[in-house]
Amino acid sequence: MQVSTAVSQLTPKLAFSEILNFAYENFCGNKVRFMLTALGMVIGTASLILVVTIGLTGKQYVLNQIQGIGANLIYAEYEAGGSQRITTATPDPLTADDARAVMEQVTGVVAASPVASLGERVPLGGSKERDIQILGVYPEYKTVRNIVTVSGRFFDEQDSRSHNKVGLVTDKMAEEIWGSSDAAVGKTVKLSGLPFTIIGTFRERVNTFGQSEVTKNTFLIPFAVARYFTELPTAKLIYFSVTDPSMVESVTDQIHKVIQSRHRPESVYNVTNLTQLVALAEKSANALTMVLLGVATIVLIVSGIGIMNIMLATVSARIREIGIRKALGATNREIRFQFLSEAILISVGGGLVGIVIGLALPYSIRFLTEYRVPISGLSAIIAIVVSSLVGILFGTVPAVRAAQMDPVESLRYE
Repeated sequence: MQVSTAVSQLTPKLAFSEILNFAYENFCGNKVRFMLTALGMVIGTASLILVVTIGLTGKQYVLNQIQGIGANLIYAEYEAGGSQRITTATPDPLTADDARAVMEQVTGVVAASPVASLGERVPLGGSKERDIQILGVYPEYKTVRNIVTVSGRFFDEQDSRSHNKVGLVTDKMAEEIWGSSDAAVGKTVKLSGLPFTIIGTFRERVNTFGQSEVTKNTFLIPFAVARYFTELPTAKLIYFSVTDPSMVESVTDQIHKVIQSRHRPESVYNVTNLTQLVALAEKSANALTMVLLGVATIVLIVSGIGIMNIMLATVSARIREIGIRKALGATNREIRFQFLSEAILISVGGGLVGIVIGLALPYSIRFLTEYRVPISGLSAIIAIVVSSLVGILFGTVPAVRAAQMDPVESLRYE
């Protein structure tokens, strides 16, 4: 009784190893056919990983662009005197005092800069007169707006307090008029008859394509000096910078309340941030990734159908073999597992090769270039799981068909 029990315990293990060995030998005996069958799985799994990589790269690019503008950025601007009624009441624009009040009353605001916008037509570099945009800003404008100083320097607090007539032009404007950014430094520009010395050139960290207050022909000067050209210390808009991006939403509401409390109740002020833009960018990137994943899934399904077809053809070609194995004592379960293991071997093998190819491309880009392409390890895990499931699902039909064959009819098959 003990001997029979021991034999019954050993038999399944031996059968299991024999089945796997038999599946491997059959694979080696038909390498070309199985490799061509696995090619679809290679393409599908590689596509799945690359699709996730592309989606993550796109999301990272958009978020980096927004970070370049300022993830901690909040800006306020005057819209109108109210939409409930149209009156001839005087405008109620923002002022530098609003920026000061917000800095004093709202916790978390670390920097602020009002922006006064002016227009002037001046001769530059001995050429014809040119329309330029003059922006009066605080020295903090550089930090708040992530401005890059290309050459020279940005004006500081001392320049503002001393009302120094200095300024910066955009690097594109400097190159167009003086040939280079460095050549523009030290040149003099007359604004309403007052000589201003160019002490530097600048550019936005991220190209906003003219959608911000900065244009190609922009000249930055201290806000205190811009007061010379205006009757009141009004501001086109005010920028604020917050210590932590997580505080942006709450601080935005507080800033709006402080500004509204300082002006007429009917005046309308728009205080916004880039949080909604970040959310929209993430949704767009995720939607694109899902669409591409759908395409990759279709490729995997097509490759799974190919596996099923080749396994059905394999079953038809090995009918006598199935009959002989059943005559020698092989059970339906063993026959079923034998053909199922072959299908899984094809799908998993193709999946592993596809994963290697899918990961090789982003790793190569990171190794050979300076671009830090994001790589998702989770996508590789999902790819191997999906390829295994495809092998199981599409290999079940041929395996069941092989297991249900009558041994007598199989032995007679020619």
